[in-house]
Amino acid sequence: MSQPAIRFDDGAAYERGMGVWSGIAGSVFLDWLAPAPGWRWVDVGCGNGAFTELLMRGQAPAEVQGVDPSEAQIAFARTRSGAAGAVFQEGNAMALPFEAGRFDAAVMALVIFFVPEPARGVAEMVRVVRPGGVVAAYAWDMAGGGFPFRPVQEEFRSMGFTPPMPPSADASRLEVLGGLWAAAGLRAVETREITVQRQFADFEDFWESTTGMGNQKATLASMEPAAVEAMKARLRAALPTNGLGQVTHTARANAIRGIVPG
Repeated sequence: MSQPAIRFDDGAAYERGMGVWSGIAGSVFLDWLAPAPGWRWVDVGCGNGAFTELLMRGQAPAEVQGVDPSEAQIAFARTRSGAAGAVFQEGNAMALPFEAGRFDAAVMALVIFFVPEPARGVAEMVRVVRPGGVVAAYAWDMAGGGFPFRPVQEEFRSMGFTPPMPPSADASRLEVLGGLWAAAGLRAVETREITVQRQFADFEDFWESTTGMGNQKATLASMEPAAVEAMKARLRAALPTNGLGQVTHTARANAIRGIVPG
């Protein structure tokens, strides 16, 4: 059985499930980029504004524009007090609504594997960044098992469900990212892995955070209650906990950066 296409239409549920992960990985990513204060940024595929908030709170930007195709995600992003001052709008990563050379940096945070034609998305980031500016991204290592929801998805597979993959999942691989950046003409290209951990108060916190959004939620709603409880029991037994019952889970992303020639 296959699941429906991936959708993000609940900003609050996304925040608990993926937004927290995005913030943890995004902080490491920004430390690696080491940007200067006063930059003009575009956050391509900004979702509910989790990464945008990191930019506004920690980077002293002159401007931040967030673009995403989801009306619900944009609506949630606009409610973030920590992202106050950023401008959010609906838009397409493959046709950004900005003039050439407007920004000092363009980023895709956990987005490039959702772009139907990643090369076009990278080319658009290059177009809107000034010569000498930065084009960068990080993405969960889908092929290498780094996705934060992997334990739940593996359970679904064992039960005959096929979790949907992003349309460009292969773009999360370091070698593919490197090829995209090289083909776009970017120079001084660098890559790295980002490994992060998240601690959950207990198993129920992990479960609700991981299954309360998108396709995980929809799939559970289609299952018999007994099957859901059996799945929870298997996961509870498989996930390590400490003496306080807390669950610590690890995820891994691949990151890349390059400089626009000029």
